[in-house]
Amino acid sequence: MTTLARAPTATATVSGPWRVRRAGGSGPVMGAAALVAVVLLAMMPVLVSEADTTLLVNFFVLLTMAVMWNLLAGYAGMVSIGQQAFVGLGGYGVLVLALNGFNPVAAIPVAAVICAVIALPVSVLLFRLGGGYFAIATWVVADTAQLVISSITSLGGGTGHPVPGLSSMSPHTFAETTYWAALAVVVISLGLAYGLLRSPLGLLMAAVRDDEVSARSAGARVKATRRIVYVVAALGCGAAGAILAVSQLQVQPSSIFGIQWAAEMIFVSMIGGMGTLEGPILGTIIFFVLQQNLAQQGAWYLIIFGGVAVVVAIWTPRGLWGAVRQRTGIELFPVGYRLQGGAPRSEPGAQLLEGEPPPPNGPATGLGMLWHRLRS
Repeated sequence: MTTLARAPTATATVSGPWRVRRAGGSGPVMGAAALVAVVLLAMMPVLVSEADTTLLVNFFVLLTMAVMWNLLAGYAGMVSIGQQAFVGLGGYGVLVLALNGFNPVAAIPVAAVICAVIALPVSVLLFRLGGGYFAIATWVVADTAQLVISSITSLGGGTGHPVPGLSSMSPHTFAETTYWAALAVVVISLGLAYGLLRSPLGLLMAAVRDDEVSARSAGARVKATRRIVYVVAALGCGAAGAILAVSQLQVQPSSIFGIQWAAEMIFVSMIGGMGTLEGPILGTIIFFVLQQNLAQQGAWYLIIFGGVAVVVAIWTPRGLWGAVRQRTGIELFPVGYRLQGGAPRSEPGAQLLEGEPPPPNGPATGLGMLWHRLRS
């Protein structure tokens, strides 16, 4: 009778505990740089013309939308092609409040909150679907919202309605007020997204995006996590729509509920880099540079945009900022986690890579302790 010898099992011991640390820190230097940038941007109406101020307002509006869409799709894995629903509802929220005596500028945060409230029951219906069905359902919600608003004659029906309460402002004062409101919205949106991603919710979002089954089995509240992200994205897109209504002095269903908003959000996030906060900023800059230089080229304008999207998708699937970060390690908004410590000491027959955590993932390891902390 022959006895089969068991091959030695690869084992390793670890000296010292594994610790979960941030990929980087914001630090006082980055905080000071951000403050200086905001102050300089706030001074722009004094330094540039009204035409440039209007262009910057449009830049801030698109950047706000892109940050919210990237939070939804890039970080939480919920691809939506219907976020224009909340852009339109935010614009009409300002209109309804202005028709009832509110100052349109003061109505911007109220309209954004209304969009967040509407997103709660909408999410109950949408979260019954997943993948491509979820994406198509968000588009259906946007079209439904447009049809409902278009049927209300008191809001102008399909032709829209002007926003009252702004005629007393001089053109210069109106341009400055709109600019500062748009700047406040984009700064708050970036700060809100950064704060969420650096909180325990940020790790839960990444876990749900990467493997929903594993996240659920580890105790993550998948639906609650997705609902929070969806409501926050609706809040930001609603604020962007409210800024649009104020800056354009007119709200029209076919324009403010237009699918072009979803296309621009996706384009900007994709070429800049999904799953990063820097990506939408870089993507929005590229979008406006191309738009300002190619808008007079007719059909070539859209052809070149499509070509840029195809090239980026093929050669840099993580987006332009993703490629920069991969090569340089630079992160302006560090929100990820890394495992550090536990210098592994391999025994004979072990195949443990340098810097790789030990095989178990129980409460004694770094990831296990982090999950335990998040669940508690």
